[in-house]
Amino acid sequence: MKIGFIGLGNMGAPMAANLAAAGHEVTGFDLAAPCPEGVARADSAADAAKDADVVLTMLPNGDILRAVAADIIPVMSKGAVFLDCSTVDVESARAVAEDAASADLLAVDAPVSGGIGGASAGTLTFMAGGTEDGFAKVAPLFDIMGQKAVHCGASGAGQAAKICNNMILGITMIGTCEAFALADKLGLDRQKMFDVVSTSSGYSWVMNAYCPAPGVGPQSPADNGYKPGFASELMLKDLRLSQQAAETADADTPLGQHAADLYAQFVEDEGGEGTDFSAMLPRFEKRGRD
Repeated sequence: MKIGFIGLGNMGAPMAANLAAAGHEVTGFDLAAPCPEGVARADSAADAAKDADVVLTMLPNGDILRAVAADIIPVMSKGAVFLDCSTVDVESARAVAEDAASADLLAVDAPVSGGIGGASAGTLTFMAGGTEDGFAKVAPLFDIMGQKAVHCGASGAGQAAKICNNMILGITMIGTCEAFALADKLGLDRQKMFDVVSTSSGYSWVMNAYCPAPGVGPQSPADNGYKPGFASELMLKDLRLSQQAAETADADTPLGQHAADLYAQFVEDEGGEGTDFSAMLPRFEKRGRD
């Protein structure tokens, strides 16, 4: 396919490189980042989108997505796919999909899970919203960039799945870190804590695959000084998106709101920016009961 790729940051660059390495003709654009090997550089987002079979965007937020969409939709070929892999608010995803459909384009919102490592290795998971036709057309690209793609429903469903998943992730990480900090103060060895919880009712992906305690369980960012696999500020972004969606949908999410508040405090007031979201554990270690 001829692919326009807009947004070549930490996630977008390896995704674009994997598409190019698989034999697709990829033209990229980013305001600051260079093009990875195998990707031709366009002078603008619109230039990258012209005559493309698929235009893939990987952008920081909904406002930027809307602005880019306004630039590229008028120049895209009818029947082409606008594939947005950004994590943005559901309303922006749906608004862009409506604009694309009005221009006879297929729109798919497909945020990802798997982080920078997954983007480089081509093992991302895609949560997709949009039409069956649009999903089918880009399914071969998902196979190159990831290990799994789930069509979750109509436009916006991919974003809904991503923020609901990450709300669970943020809440679970906080609970796991609190439990380790309590175990420490009760004199319980961390390895013994892991051995019990990882095989009983406290089992979770956070505990078993991404344990926030260094030296316990499989290798994780905790074993690398909490250098980010998934940065705390990105968790904060997703938790805020979940609460924005909850407000719009009139959904009661008190733990989601509290998780967002705690990550905001950690990132904005306690030096958590630039650390992995599992660095909540050393935060709780230092604190007593207020």
